[in-house]
Amino acid sequence: MIKRPIGRQVLTGQLKWSRVYFDHFDQLDYTGKDYLADLEWHIANHLEGHVGGSYSQTLTPFSDLQSTDRNLRTIRREYVNGGWRFHPSWRVRGGISRDKYTYDSSAQKISDRQEDAVELGFDYLPASESRIGIQLRHLKGEYPNRANLAGLGVDQGYEQDEVKANVYWRVSGITQVQLLGGWVKRKNKIFSGRDASGANGRVTVYWAPLGKVRFTGSVWHEFAAVENSLISSSLNNGASLAAAWDVSAKVRMDAQVRREKRDFSAASGLVLPIDVKDTTKTASIGLTYAPRPNIQLGVSAFRDERKGAPIVNTSTYHANGISFNASAQF
Repeated sequence: MIKRPIGRQVLTGQLKWSRVYFDHFDQLDYTGKDYLADLEWHIANHLEGHVGGSYSQTLTPFSDLQSTDRNLRTIRREYVNGGWRFHPSWRVRGGISRDKYTYDSSAQKISDRQEDAVELGFDYLPASESRIGIQLRHLKGEYPNRANLAGLGVDQGYEQDEVKANVYWRVSGITQVQLLGGWVKRKNKIFSGRDASGANGRVTVYWAPLGKVRFTGSVWHEFAAVENSLISSSLNNGASLAAAWDVSAKVRMDAQVRREKRDFSAASGLVLPIDVKDTTKTASIGLTYAPRPNIQLGVSAFRDERKGAPIVNTSTYHANGISFNASAQF
């Protein structure tokens, strides 16, 4: 990882490489790659922003596509954004971004997609370091490999418009609350009967009652993409709680519990015999040891459990696992 000032600008870069092995199903062994470059730019005293990109290659989760074949997912992202603080307490900001998802497996090429987003915001910045603002966002998603599948009921893209409150409340030195919520309309490219709209949002609370112990809790109600040939989106309701404990200067313990229910019928508009939903519960705990600032050794254990919806090929399962990892930064 590098962080280098260039005059008033700041260049940040990160390069990660990992090799993952499985005790069983060794055909799934893969090489993970993560690249990141970001330039924090400043012009005069009131204009600033970021421009950059990232690349990530990892194994596709098995939650929505069950296969014993290795299926790598690549995510490429480019973005540019900026803000103008035209008054000590007021700021206007905007940005554009592109996210591109591609899959290794021919069976999941149907899920390749590109998302282009445009965002505009207006914020009030009081002296307390809190933030109150409004955010407008337009998202356009396209599936390039679905051009000839409309006759099978498979949609080829969507657009989403959002109007949300964007609030960061610094309650105290140990408690902060972040809210991004409002109204969202999701419109499909071909099948207008699947259009959906309504309240969407996420609330996150950060609480650090002790210097070495930190908690993060989140609840959400929002649309999300689904890696599935029948369903491209869902309306998700969930909650999570994570804790981090700095046991010592070199040892950290992390734990998390998470529950999410995905409602496919609410977002898809398909005529289905019953309400189609699945529920996933996840719990994990891990320990990280850093013998040197640039070296980390870790061990973690997890349990996943899902009550699926077979009609859209999200099966019921439970899984227990343990993993070991080592990383070094140069």
